[in-house]
Amino acid sequence: MNNIFIIYTGGTIGMVQDPNTGSFIPFDFELIARNLPDLSRLNYKLTVHSFVPIIDSSNMNMDIWKEMAVIIKDNYENYDGFVILHGSDTMAYSASILSFMLEGLQKPVVFSGSQLPIGEIRTDARENLMTALEIASAKRDGKSIIQEVCILFDNKLFRGNRSFKYNSAKFEAFRSPNYPVLVEAGIHLKYIDDALLDNSDKEFILHTKLDNRVGVLKLFPGINKTTIEAVLNSDVRSIVMETFGSGNTMTDAWFLELLEKAIQSGKNILNISQCKVGSVELGRYETSQGLKAIGVLNGYDMTFEAAVTKLIYLQGEFEDQQEVAYWIAQNIRGELTVND
Repeated sequence: MNNIFIIYTGGTIGMVQDPNTGSFIPFDFELIARNLPDLSRLNYKLTVHSFVPIIDSSNMNMDIWKEMAVIIKDNYENYDGFVILHGSDTMAYSASILSFMLEGLQKPVVFSGSQLPIGEIRTDARENLMTALEIASAKRDGKSIIQEVCILFDNKLFRGNRSFKYNSAKFEAFRSPNYPVLVEAGIHLKYIDDALLDNSDKEFILHTKLDNRVGVLKLFPGINKTTIEAVLNSDVRSIVMETFGSGNTMTDAWFLELLEKAIQSGKNILNISQCKVGSVELGRYETSQGLKAIGVLNGYDMTFEAAVTKLIYLQGEFEDQQEVAYWIAQNIRGELTVND
């Protein structure tokens, strides 16, 4: 019998409609169990930890991430896998940060949820949960097939730190354009072995020190100097700068001078693209050569969610900004592809 630990944080999957307001409100895990009698037919021993109070994923924060990570660490030796039921809106952020906090993971941590509550007739909740449980328990030669933090949605398993929510109206809510799907769930579960992480020989280490002093500068044509100065001068250690195409920006002298001044003051500036597909290639075009020259860091093909949470993780690990700068550009959990 497989032992699976379910962490129920909340989210649409366990919501009910308030008869007075008509809006959806979170409910406890018993609602899910009542609407999914097939759970009792599985040859799994399920243990459920429900957050109190249940959390709307828009209220996700560092304390909750730490609590989830500690729960997994405390129960790690006694369970074959973990399923985290979580609201889809910030699921990619939580999956990304947990991928960094749970180093050397050798068991599956599968995030899932739904676009419709489990009590709705056409809900996607039942299939998502049942498939997540099956993947969380899957083994080959006595080892878990999945050894990382993932997101299961609409019959596809994605690497957590490669995913983002792109659609709020379809069951196909998530995509991972810069990295292959890990599992395709049809009549059978098709594991894409070449895409999977293998942590078999690694030590499992929990990291709980986080530092959220991270700013975001999203560029657009015509952005004014005051806005840029406000972000660059804010009380943060690092700034994620969302640029155009393969990492390009305007080349105005005042703009580059502001960036250089921020870098010289000790801030890290990480360049990621606003494009969902492709990678930053610093120096390929004239419009990014100046960035490379002043020390802007290359975020390659990281998602925004991975970039932000990786900085939060690294800043918790290292006081030295140069250490953060070095590791942000390294592939440590399968979150980026380095272009030589």
